[in-house]
Amino acid sequence: MVRIFCSVALMWAGMPAVAELNSLFAQSTRPVSEGGLVMASAARSGLFATSGDKGLFAPLPERPQAPPTATSASIVNPMASTGNSRIDRLLALIARAEAGSAGYDAVQHGARIRPAKPPTQMTLGEIYDWIEATPRQPHAIGRYQFIPPTLRRVAAVRGFGPETPFTPGVQDALALVLLEEADLTPFQNGELDRQRFMRNLARIWAGLPLPNGRSYYEGHAGNKATMTWAAFDGGMARIWDG
Repeated sequence: MVRIFCSVALMWAGMPAVAELNSLFAQSTRPVSEGGLVMASAARSGLFATSGDKGLFAPLPERPQAPPTATSASIVNPMASTGNSRIDRLLALIARAEAGSAGYDAVQHGARIRPAKPPTQMTLGEIYDWIEATPRQPHAIGRYQFIPPTLRRVAAVRGFGPETPFTPGVQDALALVLLEEADLTPFQNGELDRQRFMRNLARIWAGLPLPNGRSYYEGHAGNKATMTWAAFDGGMARIWDG
C-alpha cells in the first residue's frame, strides 16, 4: 500500500530520467503510514504526510536530484504504457501489494468519506479539494496509494497542475519518479544487484517485504507486508531474468 527515463531505456517520447524523491518525505524522524505509503524522515515536504495523513512510501537515503521535464507523449496520452514491458510488469507487481484489485481507483480503506467519483475520473485539483474537505482521515489514493504531500510533490516534479486528470498514465508517471529514486537506473545498468533493488523498493512501498517477510515499517501505524518474500522475489525473477 502513490508510480520516461532515457537512462533506463524507458522512453516516453524522449523524457530524461528523474531522481527526485528525497523531498517527498515529511519532516518526521519516525515512519508513519497510510495503507502502504510510509511517511518517514527527511527534511522536506513531499510524499509523506504529517499528522492526520499517514503515508505509503518509506524513506530512502539522500541522493542527487535532477530537474524533470514533462513533455512526454505518454503523459499527453495518459492511457499510454511506459513503453517498457519490464517496467510495466514491475509497476503491476508493486500495485498488487499496494492497491489490490481496486488498481488505479483504489482509495485507502480507512477513508470514511470517499471521493464522489472514482479517482481516475477526477483531476488532481478535485483530489486536493476532497483532501481539504475531509480532514482527520487517511487519503492514500490510486494504484500506488499516494498520500497528499506525496501527490502534490510528485505532481510538481512532473509539472502536472490541478487540471491534470488522475488517469492511469498520470499515476504511472508519478510512480516512475519513485522507481528512479529506488535506483532503477543503476539496477538496469547492472550496477546494483536485484536483492538490493528489492530492498530499496520495500523501503518505498510498505506492502512489499524484506527478505525476512516483514515490511520495512512493520508495526508502524499498522504497516505490514502484503505479499511474501518468495512471491516478491519470484515476481522480480520472472520480470528481470525471464
